[in-house]
Amino acid sequence: MLRTQAAVVSALLLTASLTGCAYSQNHIEPGIADIEHGTPNPVVDGVGWVVGIPGKILLWDRRVDSHSISPQTERAIVEYINKNDLGETKVRLNQYDPLGEWRRLTGNKEVGAGWRYTLGVLTTAGYTILPGRVFGGDNYNPFTNTINIYSDHPAIALHEGGHAKDIRSRSLPGTYSAAYALPFVALYHEAKATGDVLNYLDAEGRPDELRDAYKILYPAYGTHVAGQFNNFIPPPFDFAVTAACVIPGHIAGRIQAARVDDYDYWPATTNPFENSPSLETGAAVVTPTPPLQGALESASMLTDDLD
Repeated sequence: MLRTQAAVVSALLLTASLTGCAYSQNHIEPGIADIEHGTPNPVVDGVGWVVGIPGKILLWDRRVDSHSISPQTERAIVEYINKNDLGETKVRLNQYDPLGEWRRLTGNKEVGAGWRYTLGVLTTAGYTILPGRVFGGDNYNPFTNTINIYSDHPAIALHEGGHAKDIRSRSLPGTYSAAYALPFVALYHEAKATGDVLNYLDAEGRPDELRDAYKILYPAYGTHVAGQFNNFIPPPFDFAVTAACVIPGHIAGRIQAARVDDYDYWPATTNPFENSPSLETGAAVVTPTPPLQGALESASMLTDDLD
């Protein structure tokens, strides 16, 4: 299986080098956000779309691992980065740049060298060997301070921004990030990021995006819950556990989305970005306690101790 994966990756990377799947820098407009795009490649992106079919089915959204990022999704993460003073965080939109990531790993002095040259090396090696440009999987790498986006869904992009905001606010970001690997601690991290997105969209007065966020982030949280149990459950029984966690997430997400009332927001607008502050604004957004955090409040004691 590993040999097959290696062969697939090698072939795809060779194809990429021959067909111009390099990377290009393209800022959406002046501001503090650092955004780079991967050059579109029909072959590689098509394979990535097919590889991402399980995720599309699980979260019931074709935008998951679509490998084609729309201006709406790009603008959403740009505004979030700018408003939360995360200008040093790199955002890669469907891009594969291993050399750039290794440089960022060595240059990220906010994380201690001990973490960067252990877990950071392993994480960056995984990015290099199994590129998300093919295998998907939106993520934030705290050791390089990079957000990697492959899904064309604003809430998913904002969720990864929420991880960046959470981790970079810690006095010991490396230790806090390493704690993610401990059993069930990841649920606290995920709740923090999810709650931040929901409160951010609510504070911004974007009811349509808030509804969309509930519908995707609640079942996505369910996958993380399932993942904690599936570490101890062999296939194919792990599929049943995943379904048991994701299906309630879909139901709860739709219930919460139905409760979002357009009349709660004023002034009303059909353009969710029309009344937003300028993209050049660097003021941080202060958000209240995430709604998902309540059930995991006790986990905060552990993570605070780690800092």
